[in-house]
Amino acid sequence: MADNEVVISKSWIWNWFSWSGSSSAMLRAAEKKILSCLKTAYRGWYVDIGPVVGSADKIWTISMNEESPETPILMLHGLGAGVALWCMNLDALASQRPVYAIDLLGFGRSSRPVFSNDGKKAEEQLVRSVEEWRREMQLEKFILLGHSMGGFLAASYAIQYPKRVQHLILADPWGFPEKPVDVVSKMHVPMWVRVIAFVVQPLNPFWAVRLVGPLGQWLIERARPDIVQKFSPIVENDVSVISQYIHQCNAQTPSGESAFHAMMQNFGWAKNPILKRIDKLDPDIPMTLLYGSRSWIENAGETIKQSRPYSYVNVQVISGAGHHVYADKSETFNKYVLEACKMHMWSGFVSPAGSRERIREPPSTSS
Repeated sequence: MADNEVVISKSWIWNWFSWSGSSSAMLRAAEKKILSCLKTAYRGWYVDIGPVVGSADKIWTISMNEESPETPILMLHGLGAGVALWCMNLDALASQRPVYAIDLLGFGRSSRPVFSNDGKKAEEQLVRSVEEWRREMQLEKFILLGHSMGGFLAASYAIQYPKRVQHLILADPWGFPEKPVDVVSKMHVPMWVRVIAFVVQPLNPFWAVRLVGPLGQWLIERARPDIVQKFSPIVENDVSVISQYIHQCNAQTPSGESAFHAMMQNFGWAKNPILKRIDKLDPDIPMTLLYGSRSWIENAGETIKQSRPYSYVNVQVISGAGHHVYADKSETFNKYVLEACKMHMWSGFVSPAGSRERIREPPSTSS
């Protein structure tokens, strides 16, 4: 009896540490439950993009209002998220044009290949996966919307494939400014915080979610109850489905998360920040930047305006919103995105003298 107890004990310990609590079926069910709140019909399927990083990569995709003749909008989520977290935006955006939202390669329900450990190469792999998705979908051009890490990748994509982007919309984008040299002294970071940061630096951002195994959902609910509550207006009957979805997105193999780790510098900054190469972005691509007034992300709007003096750059700070600006103030966010979508491609205004004038407002157009 004692030997059996030892075996059971060892088995229990092994199961605890080996089981992350991840389940593709649970992720699918949580996503379906969240998206059931939508009023607009949608379809979801895998787009086979071939051997971009792995041997046969697939991108999980949802679409709405595909029959519309308007230019579609493509939505790229942030770190640790997936298509379902756009649930407060999809209906509004799909009311006027086709909408596509994808789980980025390495995230959500998409394939989870092994990315390069080199930050620039990992970024190139992620950007190429978006381009291969576009080619497979046979979309000539789209409006590109990205949040946080998705905003970083959207900007990188627009730099590399300018002819495919009609309008670049960035929601609280990560990875734009360079890391300040004296950031620690300026922020007065305590020594114990520096020590912890140094110790966990080699680890992926969501390592703790996987470490606690089946308690991952509980950890998310305790550590970030604010994120869960943001979605209460749309999933009021079962708000726990949000934490379940986030847990399932991050309990699996940390493939895309490892790519982010390779691209990041102390989490808050990118090793290859966008502002260092913003001059390579085609000046004819209009930009709309939406920041939350309470976000931890640094507002790079004025710097971008100065770097693109003859391009359309619209910067909006949404009062009362944090980093998850699309959920904190969804109605305001949707309004600004819809306004940006109505802008057609433009080449700036050429004055009679032949020089480009600095334009802050879009030219008068109709949708």
